[in-house]
Amino acid sequence: MDNKLFDSELKVMDVLWREGDSTAKQISVILGEEVGWNKNTTYTLIKRCIKKGAIERSEPNFMCHALIPKEEIQKAETDELINKVYDGSADKLFVALLGRKQLSTDQIEKLRQIIGNLE
Repeated sequence: MDNKLFDSELKVMDVLWREGDSTAKQISVILGEEVGWNKNTTYTLIKRCIKKGAIERSEPNFMCHALIPKEEIQKAETDELINKVYDGSADKLFVALLGRKQLSTDQIEKLRQIIGNLE
């Protein structure tokens, strides 16, 4: 992928990740309902995603296919957050996330299992 995706472009990608391959018209209808965008706005954002290499367009019906998995974007966004806000320290992010709310015993146990799998 050539460039970072902006929040508005991620909304288009999210539709494809949830719904699978969809026509531009289908994406437009969904984002019209969810975000209130008109058709032209949605089509412009789809074209930007195509230009960035995130979406592939095919015919008939301007069918759109996500070229990058959601997990790849999640990793890139998380890495950027860690580097930008937490001085490159994943443990600082982890502490900040854990300090935001009281965790249940089950949630704590699940985190222990995840950490155990990383070791």
